[in-house]
Amino acid sequence: MASNTILFVTSEVYPLIKTGGLADVAGSLPAALKAQRQDVRIIMPAYRGAMRKAEKLGFASFRMEGVPETVRLLEGRLPGTSVRLLLVDSPAHFDRPGGPYMDPDGHDWADNAERFALFARAVTAVALNKAELDWQPDIVHCNDWQSGLVPALLAPYPKRLSSVFTVHNLAYHGFFEAAKFQSLKLPSYLWGVDGLEFHGGLSFIKGGLVFADMISTVSPTYAEEIRTPHFGHGLDGLLNHRAERLTGILNGVDYKQWNPAKDPHLKHHYDIHHLAGKARNKQQLQTQFGLPQRTSPPLLGLVGRLVEQKGIDLVLSIIPQLVRHDVQLVILGSGDKRFQAELQQAAKLHPGHIAVHIGFSETLAHRIEGGADMFLMPSRFEPCGLNQIYSLRYGTVPIVRRTGGLADTVVDAHDETIAQKRATGFVFDHAAHDDLWRATQRAISVFRGQPKIWQQLIATGMRQDFSWKQSAKHYLELYQTALEKRGG
Repeated sequence: MASNTILFVTSEVYPLIKTGGLADVAGSLPAALKAQRQDVRIIMPAYRGAMRKAEKLGFASFRMEGVPETVRLLEGRLPGTSVRLLLVDSPAHFDRPGGPYMDPDGHDWADNAERFALFARAVTAVALNKAELDWQPDIVHCNDWQSGLVPALLAPYPKRLSSVFTVHNLAYHGFFEAAKFQSLKLPSYLWGVDGLEFHGGLSFIKGGLVFADMISTVSPTYAEEIRTPHFGHGLDGLLNHRAERLTGILNGVDYKQWNPAKDPHLKHHYDIHHLAGKARNKQQLQTQFGLPQRTSPPLLGLVGRLVEQKGIDLVLSIIPQLVRHDVQLVILGSGDKRFQAELQQAAKLHPGHIAVHIGFSETLAHRIEGGADMFLMPSRFEPCGLNQIYSLRYGTVPIVRRTGGLADTVVDAHDETIAQKRATGFVFDHAAHDDLWRATQRAISVFRGQPKIWQQLIATGMRQDFSWKQSAKHYLELYQTALEKRGG
């Protein structure tokens, strides 16, 4: 594969700042591309929290057309890798408390349109070699709405480089009132239904969907789903129009971070041949969450956002049945305050069976994967999902709904797949109480009554390879296609 110069554009990257799966992708894919001998650099906003964690930063200042402020470009390395990192430093836009998109009270920053428009302009300057770096990429790889304006701003320069736009979650458009288009002083050619206009407002994500040379999503099934009205969020017509430019590439996993044989967050390490450490991790997890230390109850884990998309209401609906069947459940996450309160109330009512930690902890996330017997992911939609892939490697049998990346990574356990030694989990079709409970009940039944099959499920799951090395090869093929189709 030929070597490319790649500018990887992201609004978050692990370990500098993380709100979701995009940060994991941005922290792993560029390193995997670097290992494939590609010249790749990451560019993201210089948030206050990210600045504290970045390493060996130098800087250059430059002016951008239409932007009164002087913007600094900080240059260093992504911690733990040899990948070069560029941080767009505009203190008025990014040096503030809170998260990258929301203030400390959990509300969207009122100036998000201005913040990410400035970021897009800075990225465009770097891409066109106008930022005093003496470097220009062949490929600009943008991700989600926060960088959606970049392919649009690069549209007048089709022969200079190619753009790729990856949709991690189409539910988030970056939608703003129409007046923002004027106040941001965006080029007039970008307005209209064939540009950034969406139902009378301004949609950042349309910039990527309309103007990128190639579009990808984070799993093959999700690439098909977003072309339907149910999953398309009003953009399915556009995506069908550009279907020949759309593909799905399954996210990879960094097995250096997610390896039960070496995981620094786990007290007891284990692998496919020596599983005793997993049983001891289960005991430690029960103790940490205040659950009785018993081996017989299946211990279910859930890590994620406590929102309807993730099927948390479905989980709440099966709690009475879990308790009646002597099942334990540990939950780590935050989200909808109503769901948080209901889960905490369930934990109070059933202290021997239900335990909840509101918030996020990387250590606890790893310990749940390392100690639980099963992992719940009853998502209504899931572009890719990573926890089910982590679960497979950790021998924690996933229970998932057949959607998006969950459908692409988990093989349902039934007579045929078990006989073929392909089964890795339990899959259900409909986002309904009965369907989730039947899948969970099947898992409980195998766990308690068919230990040999249960061990087979664990072993088959742990052998799966969803490494970034595999996904990076597909992205290199996508970049080549983008170069061939640029400007079309």
